[in-house]
Amino acid sequence: MTDSATSDSLRERKRTATRTAITSAARALTSAKGLNGYTVEEVCEVAGISRRTFFNYFPTKEDAIIGHAEDDVPADAIEEFVAGAAGSRPGEISPTLFSDLVRLSLRLAEGMTESEEDTRQLIGVVKKEPQLILKIIGVTEQREAQFARDVARREGVAPDHPVVQMAVVLLSTIARKSSMAYFSDGNTRSYPDLLLENISAASLLFSQPFDSTATAAEGNQ
Repeated sequence: MTDSATSDSLRERKRTATRTAITSAARALTSAKGLNGYTVEEVCEVAGISRRTFFNYFPTKEDAIIGHAEDDVPADAIEEFVAGAAGSRPGEISPTLFSDLVRLSLRLAEGMTESEEDTRQLIGVVKKEPQLILKIIGVTEQREAQFARDVARREGVAPDHPVVQMAVVLLSTIARKSSMAYFSDGNTRSYPDLLLENISAASLLFSQPFDSTATAAEGNQ
C-alpha cells in the first residue's frame, strides 16, 4: 500500500470514528431526554467535537441519530463482492452472483452482531420518537440504491437491470425480516442463523419449476 493510500485509509477511519461518536452521543441523549430535550451543543460536548465538526457530518440531530448510510457496509466487503465476477463477461449475470450475495450478507451480519447494542439503542430511540421512522426510510433507500449500483458494477449492467433490482429487493427484505426476528422479545437464535434460514427458504421457493408463458396464458383465460 502506498503512503497516499495509507493516509487516505487512516483519514477515512478517523472520519468513520467521528461519525460513530456523534451518532452514539445523539442516541444516548435522545434516550435520556427525548429528541427535543437537548441541543446540538450537548451532542458536541459528549462526542468531544466542535459545533462546526457536527455540521460537517450531519445536517440535523435526526440525521445524527440515524447515522451515515455507508457506515454499516465495510468498503472492503463490497470490493471483495464486486471482484467475485472478475471471470465473467460484462453484461452477463455471473453464475456465482447468488452465492456471493449470501456470502456478503453473512459478512455484513458479523457487523450487526458487533454493533448489536447500538442497534438495540436505535430501536429504543425510534420507539420513543416514532417520527424518526421517515428518516430511517430515507437512509434505507439510499443504502438500497447504493447496493444496486454495486451489484450492477459487479455484473457490468445498468442498476435498473431486473436481476439487480430483484437482488436488492430480496436481500433487503430478507435482512429486514431476519432483523425483526432477531431483535424480537424472547429470541435466542443468532442473526446469521435466522438470515440463512430465510435465504434458504427463498432459494427453495424460487428453485421450483416455473413456466412464465404457461402461467401468463392461464391468467388470460
